[in-house]
Amino acid sequence: MKPPTAAQRRIIAAAEPETGRLSGTEAQLTGLVRARLAFRHPRPPHAYFLTPAGHRVREEGATPAAPEPPPAPAPAPSGVFAARTGTETAPVGPEGPSRAREVRGAWEGLIELRRMTNTDGSRERPCAWERGHLVQAAALALEATGCEPAGAGHDGYRVAPSPQPEAVTVRASTPTDLRACVAALERAGWQTSEHAEARGGARYVLASPRRT
Repeated sequence: MKPPTAAQRRIIAAAEPETGRLSGTEAQLTGLVRARLAFRHPRPPHAYFLTPAGHRVREEGATPAAPEPPPAPAPAPSGVFAARTGTETAPVGPEGPSRAREVRGAWEGLIELRRMTNTDGSRERPCAWERGHLVQAAALALEATGCEPAGAGHDGYRVAPSPQPEAVTVRASTPTDLRACVAALERAGWQTSEHAEARGGARYVLASPRRT
């Protein structure tokens, strides 16, 4: 493999510190893909990210960009997949087999993002994107493993932000459902702890992405 050019090193050095997302012209980014230092994510908006080899180049010789705070979770715009948190006030996406296909595709895309952006290529450990989009990432892990979100006319899980740093709150309609959520999140690489509300004693779970 040819060593990266000075221009390529500058692009690599300017990658987002947490996610490895790259900025540049299409020709520059395509050149990094050909050099196996970057990849183009298969799902919209088809952003470019450093591969493990790209991360090594940055660690070995490039100067990292100044850290930026992770983006706050936000509702996806119309037409873009959004995991169901169980707190929606309006329908999210299609129903039935179409929804199942969307969820499966989104989960497969996230696993691939883990492989390509975790420096060791791990698929089992959450990646920087998940730590920057905690509610959506936890909700996708739950929906992809068959847990049912709360919705009109039925109970289910509800995922919401937590005051605790890098964690979400997960509630469910029954203890059995809550245990199912815990099992699903732990299989997806999250760590969990169960707590009781100060008033009423209702049980809930704090979940955060594992780093190791």
